[in-house]
Amino acid sequence: MKKASKAKSKALYNPVDEQPAPSASIARVPWSPLFGAVFVVGVFYISQIVAGLLITIYPEAKMWSAARTNDWLTNSVVAQFLYILMAEAFTIEAVYYYVVKRCHAKLSIIGLRKPRWGDIIYALAAVIPYYALYLLMVGVVSHFVPGFDVNEKQQIGFDNVYGGAQLTMTFISLVVLPPIAEEIMVRGFLYSSLRKGMSLVPAALLTSLIFAAAHLAEGGAAGPLYIAALDTFVLSLVLIYLREKTGGLWASIYLHAIKNGVAFIALFILSTR
Repeated sequence: MKKASKAKSKALYNPVDEQPAPSASIARVPWSPLFGAVFVVGVFYISQIVAGLLITIYPEAKMWSAARTNDWLTNSVVAQFLYILMAEAFTIEAVYYYVVKRCHAKLSIIGLRKPRWGDIIYALAAVIPYYALYLLMVGVVSHFVPGFDVNEKQQIGFDNVYGGAQLTMTFISLVVLPPIAEEIMVRGFLYSSLRKGMSLVPAALLTSLIFAAAHLAEGGAAGPLYIAALDTFVLSLVLIYLREKTGGLWASIYLHAIKNGVAFIALFILSTR
């Protein structure tokens, strides 16, 4: 009886729910690599459009003038926070709906399994290698591209932050929400899609190029922000290594949050602006 009960519990246990190996989970992705890439790009733009439309409901309800509305959307920390919250929520919901509701699959196939203490250790261990690789790449690119501007300013949308409440909203907008949503979408959905049809290196490079391209627009009116693209390309390679090494997304989410947290502290805590 003991043996039978042991066999039964073994049969009910599904290792994919706990910590699937990357190759095992990727093999279970039911959609094509091309669809995965198109889906991610589509959700990226649609989420911004939807959030942009929703955020204008408030000033329209208040019957503000065009000038006042534009000023609120551009300079208000609350407006920026709500915009990012809605865009990231739409992104996560889109992935959840397609994977779980449409494909009837588990989120573990894109690496979203239960977090483990080891994920934090891997993330912390990857901090110095990430910065070292980034500085190395900056040096290489600067050497071969003399006009490469490493001091380009990134437009993050939070230029007037005052007080604890605004600082908290800024922290959530930059350090909490993007790492979760971007890792689920990029290193989760996109990378799993591409990895299904490619070997490790091409899938990692293409995923990182797409991720980097999405950050080119952060230069705002000044034009493409190439330094941000280079930074996010290198970051993505390290995040994909963590995805492969741990079989999940949590180490990548933690490292992404640490990286953004360092930038947050530099810009909003230590800065005297």
